[in-house]
Amino acid sequence: MEYFINCNTSTLAPYNAPLDQLRASHLYRRLGFSASVQTIKQAIGQNSGTLVDTLVDQAISMPPLPAPTWADWNNADYPADVDARNQLINEQRSQFTLDYANSLLNNNLRDRLSFFWSNHFVTQIEVYNCNSFLYHYINCLQTYAIGNFKTFVREVGLTSAMLYYLDGAYNNGNNPNENYARELYELFTLGEGNGYTEEDIVETAKALSGYVERGEEGCTQVTFDPTKHDDGTKTILGQTGNWGYDDVIDILFEQRGSQVAEFICRKLYEFFVHPDSQDEMNNAQTIIDGMAATFVSNDFEIAPVLRQLFKSEHFFDDEAIGVIIKSPFDFYFNTLKETSFAYDDTTVSGMVYYSELLSQKLFNPFDVNGWQRDRTWINTNFLIGRWLTIESILQSFYQDDNEQFRTFGLEITETSGMTSANPDVIARQIIDFVLPKGLLNEAEYEKAFAIFRSDVEDVYYEGGNQESWTLSTWPQAPYQVYLLLQYLARQPEFQLK
Repeated sequence: MEYFINCNTSTLAPYNAPLDQLRASHLYRRLGFSASVQTIKQAIGQNSGTLVDTLVDQAISMPPLPAPTWADWNNADYPADVDARNQLINEQRSQFTLDYANSLLNNNLRDRLSFFWSNHFVTQIEVYNCNSFLYHYINCLQTYAIGNFKTFVREVGLTSAMLYYLDGAYNNGNNPNENYARELYELFTLGEGNGYTEEDIVETAKALSGYVERGEEGCTQVTFDPTKHDDGTKTILGQTGNWGYDDVIDILFEQRGSQVAEFICRKLYEFFVHPDSQDEMNNAQTIIDGMAATFVSNDFEIAPVLRQLFKSEHFFDDEAIGVIIKSPFDFYFNTLKETSFAYDDTTVSGMVYYSELLSQKLFNPFDVNGWQRDRTWINTNFLIGRWLTIESILQSFYQDDNEQFRTFGLEITETSGMTSANPDVIARQIIDFVLPKGLLNEAEYEKAFAIFRSDVEDVYYEGGNQESWTLSTWPQAPYQVYLLLQYLARQPEFQLK
């Protein structure tokens, strides 16, 4: 698969043309894990700005997942018996994994963003290994996913998951641990080597000290102990004083606000528009500069930046469509959403498991840098893994209810699916809905048409036969759609969004 060079020269000017199917699908594939045929078709003809505002407003008003009964448990709340304790911990974690996965499926932009932030403000549950920490961390991501970024930085740094993962819980003023201070600048706000020095890290670690108070039982939320905080004078980013945690955040955004804005807006651009933001051939830097200016002028509120980006000609440009390699979660969840095939918790859990096999383990990004995305999702082993697992999933859907494949085809083709006796016309419509920009050329379409025709005799396609083929009536039509989806799932274009 070729690496897509970013040739997008469009601007942040509003995209004013009514949405067509190509751009409606693009919007839902980027702002969530896609959508049903019905939802995408309802978006056709709409004003993009109006629809974007609706989706952003929904994300802002959406409450986080409700707290489970064990949200504030510590180790004393679990059975003393080791096997019983481990079983209960695993059951809780499995249920919460399922609950969050369903949020990814159903909550469009809000949890597309919480998922994005989980790969920015990275923690790994296998390191901190505490269910209550996991809940409060995810709650923080959902609460601030489209809120104020400065507040977000402050709050996520005080979650016990983060304090344990990056050693903040071991940052005693008498013996400062610099790990979180370093990542605060390097990974979370400024970028490596951008706008800070090693001395800033040392001094910041002192200011962040004191969040080391932990209960005797273990798995207890970390609290501040003033006796373990360095209360001496520190100089951070040129500012001198007896600084503490909140002061660090204030100084960072006051002194390095433009760098923070540029760094975060570049990450948002690369996630939502195109992974290549550095090439001089494109307009990416101008777009990022415009986003960053909006970010700063709105006091680091995330929503205005996203409204500006998602409404723009740049976002809807042809060069922005079908150029991001689907992550494993995109690969499975997009298929589930777009087909609207009947599924249950077992289906979702299976997709979460398959994603883990393909190196995207929920709540456990690869390391502190997160999943690296893009071409790392596509190597020989992972590509074969995609083929085999999606074939198994589609086969299961077909065995459960093969008529839902006919329904899927008819939702895409509508009247033509009931009247057209030309299978190539029907197959082309399905292909062009399922793939971001269709297939590469007519020769590739012909290969797919041959798969769709299956072993139905040509005479039934000619229209003069008493039993002429149509998608709506032909007994084998569900199998034809099934074969076509199996074929398309192996194509390079299917790996893109």
